[in-house]
Amino acid sequence: MEHLINQRVKEIEISGIRKFFNLVADTKDMVSLTIGQPDFPTPVHVKAAGKQAIEDNFTTYTHNAGDLRVRKAASAFVKEKYELSYQPEDEVIVTIGASEAIDITFRTILEEGCEVILPGPVYPGYEPIVKLCGAVPVYADITNNQFRFTADLIREHISDKTRCIVLPYPSNPTGVSLTKEELTEIAELVRGKDIFILADEIYSELVYGKKHFSIGTILKEQTIIINGLSKSHSMTGWRIGLLFAPASICRHILKVHQYNATCATSISQMAALEALTAGKDDAHPMRIQYEKRRDYVYSRLQDMGLDVVKPDGAFYFFIKIPAVSLNSFDFALDLVEKAGVATVPGSAFSSYGEGYIRISFAYSLETLKTGLDRIEHYLKAI
Repeated sequence: MEHLINQRVKEIEISGIRKFFNLVADTKDMVSLTIGQPDFPTPVHVKAAGKQAIEDNFTTYTHNAGDLRVRKAASAFVKEKYELSYQPEDEVIVTIGASEAIDITFRTILEEGCEVILPGPVYPGYEPIVKLCGAVPVYADITNNQFRFTADLIREHISDKTRCIVLPYPSNPTGVSLTKEELTEIAELVRGKDIFILADEIYSELVYGKKHFSIGTILKEQTIIINGLSKSHSMTGWRIGLLFAPASICRHILKVHQYNATCATSISQMAALEALTAGKDDAHPMRIQYEKRRDYVYSRLQDMGLDVVKPDGAFYFFIKIPAVSLNSFDFALDLVEKAGVATVPGSAFSSYGEGYIRISFAYSLETLKTGLDRIEHYLKAI
């Protein structure tokens, strides 16, 4: 019966990140620097709120867009943190993680043959959904621009078929964010055009040395913002995403969300309510530790003579591999086999990631030291 499977589904692949992680998961004595998942536990008071929701039998459906208390808290959170203004009643949707928010957004705004401009390299979760919608991903090469996805690069790829521009910042896999000036230039480039901005700001609370700036403050009418609690509050498994958009757009996205999932998990929503209110600054101590790890890893990589851009957000380094005759997948596999270190091949982040590997510093300093010691030893051996 496989011949009856949707051809577009046949043509997409499992995420290269997970594919490589699964490939090496059973390797003994391996240091894994692969998965972008906080190594901190969910804050105690947030877990307690989830437990209390169960005890209170808050285990039924909520409003499709999410419990209004959660939407109000989310609206207040982004207002205080990023000066964003969204009405909780009709401009906020609580989703099952940021991944569902991306999916329902694309399924709402994309049609057959339209184009979506993406930076390359980029998180692999966008392209498959774009293709499943019958749309065409168009990549802008950011590898020669310090991984910065700027208006000048975007301009080169805009056509009469362009429907959406994806702005993931800070970026997975590069850790590079965008400045207020850069985002203003992008906003002015597309203002008044029939083009959506999908701003994936899931790492907005993990920005170092400056404050996160959201394009939604200057181009709200064309912008759909994706955020959530996975990275900011170490709540990956709770699956809470947040989507913000003008009411005229949000009401259509909500229809897709309704038929896709009905609503986000009620128990997780109560944990989210606690996180967004009493825990609104929970990311701060984590951010301090991530910044220390970033500085340590950057120093080590520089000492190894590796070509790397210092990230100003998230928890990743995207490292150009040395001049060897191996592609990124084989290089990463060689690192596993000879050094006992797992990274992610750059090719997992589109063809523009070829020639790189990604490491996550969402691990303890002890783990990072061991992994980097092994990488240094490996590089000296080759």
